[in-house]
Amino acid sequence: MKRQNIVKDKSLDFAIQIVNLVKSIRKKEQEFDLTRQLVRSGTAIGALIYESEFAESKRDFSHKL
Repeated sequence: MKRQNIVKDKSLDFAIQIVNLVKSIRKKEQEFDLTRQLVRSGTAIGALIYESEFAESKRDFSHKL
């Protein structure tokens, strides 16, 4: 039985919320510079968590996370 990864699930939920927020902002205003950075930052969390799962050591895990 595979354990549930709460951090991974929360980071995915957060990324979805960020993308929806950006869509809402872009509908109301023509703001692209800040929203582009917001999407990159908000979705990077999940990518870093995914990358840390395949760390070669505990030290590498800490570095990636």
